[in-house]
Amino acid sequence: MPTIPAAPENGPQPTELPSVARPPADHLPELSPTAAELARVAADRAAGLLAPPAPVRLDAVVPAPERVLPDPAGDYALTPDAALRVDPAGRDVADQLAGWLRPATGFPLPVTDTAEATEGRLTLTLSPADTALGGAARADDPAIAELGAEGYRLDVTTTGVRITAAGPAGLFHGAQTLRQLLPSAVESATPVTERWVVPGGTIVDRPRFPYRGVMLDVARHFFGVQDVLRVIDHLARYKLNHLHLHLTDDQGWRIAVDSWPRLTEVGGATEVGGGPGGWYTRDDYRRIVAYAARRHVTVVPEIDLPGHTNAALVAYPELAPDKTAPPPYTGTEVGFSYVDPADERTYAFVADVVGEVAALTPGPWFHLGGDEAFKVPAESYRAFVARAQELVAATGKTVVGWHQLAPAEHVDGRVLQWWGTNGDDPATAAAVRRGARLILSPGNHAYLDMKYAPDTPIGHDWAGLIDVRRAYDWDPGTHVRGVPAEAVLGVEAPLWTESVTTLAEIEYMAFPRLPAVAELGWSPRETHDWSRFRGRLAAHGPRWATAGITFHPSPDIPWPPTPPHIPTQPTPITP
Repeated sequence: MPTIPAAPENGPQPTELPSVARPPADHLPELSPTAAELARVAADRAAGLLAPPAPVRLDAVVPAPERVLPDPAGDYALTPDAALRVDPAGRDVADQLAGWLRPATGFPLPVTDTAEATEGRLTLTLSPADTALGGAARADDPAIAELGAEGYRLDVTTTGVRITAAGPAGLFHGAQTLRQLLPSAVESATPVTERWVVPGGTIVDRPRFPYRGVMLDVARHFFGVQDVLRVIDHLARYKLNHLHLHLTDDQGWRIAVDSWPRLTEVGGATEVGGGPGGWYTRDDYRRIVAYAARRHVTVVPEIDLPGHTNAALVAYPELAPDKTAPPPYTGTEVGFSYVDPADERTYAFVADVVGEVAALTPGPWFHLGGDEAFKVPAESYRAFVARAQELVAATGKTVVGWHQLAPAEHVDGRVLQWWGTNGDDPATAAAVRRGARLILSPGNHAYLDMKYAPDTPIGHDWAGLIDVRRAYDWDPGTHVRGVPAEAVLGVEAPLWTESVTTLAEIEYMAFPRLPAVAELGWSPRETHDWSRFRGRLAAHGPRWATAGITFHPSPDIPWPPTPPHIPTQPTPITP
């Protein structure tokens, strides 16, 4: 296995990101401190002449912000008397931020509500308890509104930190940025003696694409609720806002459906390699959805149809074309199973499953799968997809499906998830011309289950080897020929789990590639620069090590000398 190389003395260092001069950023409100605060600033800056600079640079954030304006004289030192003040609508964000910072700092960090939130913006301030930052943004300031639901502005001065946003999601993303601007020891679960200094300046930020996600396959190998919650935390850390759960496949059915109970009782009892499987009760699933929502992550459930259905057919043989139960499947081949597209009982099944799962899912999306139905005749496949899409639409959800759905009849709002390895795809381009939008998940760039290198102990290589640079060096806006950037909804990094069996292995395959994909989804294309990215990413190794996150010590990255957490391939379970 490779080891983490020490950062060379003259190796790549984070450098200032280019400013992106979008009109809203140019008109954001300036700080207007009071006389007392100006006196405090003068005193703090005089003291700061003797203090070393902040340990983290303002431009070291991942994903790269839209605009970074450093002020080396404006560093803020977090002290034990610090407090958080927030508009009532942002109270939950402030509570979460305090929860991230208290363990390592040991500071109490009380959270208090400010005056009632003003329509058009929220603010969250972190400053000494006897100081309040002045110069709040005007409620009707167009620059704040034009940052959208997920954008934010972060101002750091010697008197404190202020995050301004149009809503809680933007406030949350700003809080994640603030977390990254503190020393890596902030990830410690126990108090640490440290200079808790935030670099001075201003960050203005908003996402390039509205959909930024990760897919976790819980069907091939089952992962319990706690594991899924930890994955959600990883997404939120890097401003990813969708968790796509691949809930059903040949090897297991993982979501309870009251009207078809044997789906989990029988179909949920297996997994790849013959392990015990498992499934989520309705309450389990609600817990996952609620936990994600608090972190501004939307859960996207996938019920894969008409193929990848062996577990369902074992439970309910009447859904099979020959009405005979197949044996349980614990291997990794694909394309051999499908529900009977000619039987009305199949559509009653689809309606019940889609209806129950959709009712448990507050988000707008429902993923129908649709890939690798190799044994279904083309005409039967198109007819099945057309009816299944309508059943999804009847629940009020928007259809998402793998790009194999492209030839089927279009329904309003339909989204295709493209996982090809060749950007020349006329069928998908034609579907886009009929109104479809795309989520980009190219197998040879975004698939987190691909090996990093030939010696990677787990994973696959059918789409090629994907090192960190390959995960980073592509553009979702231009990747599929004939598909304009405005038709791209966003990006998603799928993690299939045929060979992934533990949370540590999930993390090993996701880190450090997950932040690379996150940057493609969030950051302006103008900020895309491999040398700068690898320098910024290197500083996250110590953070992951401190937080107990397993990661691959990629030789692409000039890591500081931090011991890695490396999983080993488990002994296969025999049936």
